[in-house]
Amino acid sequence: MNDEPGSTGGPAHRSWWDRLGHMFSGEPRNREELVEELRAAQANGLLSNDTLTMVEGALKVTELSVDDVMVPRAQIVMISAESPLTDILAAVVESGHSRFPVHGEDKDEILGILLAKDLLKYFGDGEHFDIRAILRPAVLIPESMRLNVLLAEFRLSRNHMALVVDEYGGVAGLITIEDVLEQIVGDIDDEHDDEEEPTLMHAQPGGDWLVSALTPIADFNEQTGSAYSDEEFDTIGGMVTSEFGHLPEVGEEIVVGDYLFHVTEADDRRVQQFRVSQKPAQD
Repeated sequence: MNDEPGSTGGPAHRSWWDRLGHMFSGEPRNREELVEELRAAQANGLLSNDTLTMVEGALKVTELSVDDVMVPRAQIVMISAESPLTDILAAVVESGHSRFPVHGEDKDEILGILLAKDLLKYFGDGEHFDIRAILRPAVLIPESMRLNVLLAEFRLSRNHMALVVDEYGGVAGLITIEDVLEQIVGDIDDEHDDEEEPTLMHAQPGGDWLVSALTPIADFNEQTGSAYSDEEFDTIGGMVTSEFGHLPEVGEEIVVGDYLFHVTEADDRRVQQFRVSQKPAQD
């Protein structure tokens, strides 16, 4: 038997490793070239789409500042220190948040942060409620602070929320550790977030698409202008796997109609993702 590795995807993989080795052995390159190499690795199956997204997100947080992602002042759920316990409980239940800035006479006078869990001991004992006695210190940060610096401060201080102040000392917005992490890993949903349909197709520079195998054929046709039949198969994964005649591995590709389908993610049970491009022109 031939001990040489299969040719499927091999040259592309070696080419990427050669370029990556050159990148680290030669003079430093800019960030755009690094991202380009990482995207090439993802297209060739060396990185998953999720991994690529997180790496790009980690690079992005070094460029973004707090005012790029903060919740603006008008959308902050604040609580007045003079509010009765019943009103505070109503605001907590309605918003679904776990932390609330508490203000004094006006919304620029931040007295501290109220944790919803600290209200539990006052159920049935509203007479002894004193909101000022249970407030946690508020963290105030400038709008210009870089997200990577803020993330490091959150980790060191174990705080989860900070109030953003403008150049005049007024409250401009609010930011949480979740807001920062979402720039790296994508949206983090909890039980209070409205569910959204996942995006199954992602347009790429140059006209290619990253397409989930679960994409309905009708949706693919709508996005690309193609005319694949969905009478026999419902999804792109089912249609393309049938054309292969076997369960394809990462790196394999096949032309179906007007498009070339390159497998970028797969396991031992099913294909998960394709990179789709226009069929190469015939000579």
